[in-house]
Amino acid sequence: MVQGRWLRVTALFRAEEPAPRLGVVTSRRVGGAVQRNRVRRRVREMFRARRGELIPGLWLVVVAKPGAAEATFAELRDEWLRLGGRLSIFRDP
Repeated sequence: MVQGRWLRVTALFRAEEPAPRLGVVTSRRVGGAVQRNRVRRRVREMFRARRGELIPGLWLVVVAKPGAAEATFAELRDEWLRLGGRLSIFRDP
C-alpha cells in the first residue's frame, strides 16, 4: 500500500486472473454524491487508459482521500502514475 495526498493504492497479485481489476472506494468524507461520483469516474478513466501497461493478474484498490474532489484530473493522474511506479504495477517498457 502506498498513499499520496489524494489517493491510497493497494495492490494484490492474483496469478489466476488474466486481466487487471480495479476497486474504487470513496467515502462521504470526500464530498457529496456528485463529487464522489466524479472522483470514481476519474479513477476508472486513469485505470482504463493505462490498463494495457499494467501487470496481468493485478487487483487494485484505490481509496480516495478527503480533498480528492478538489484535485484536477491532471493532478490525480500524476499522483496515480507516481504511486503506481512506487508499487511497480506497470510492465517494463
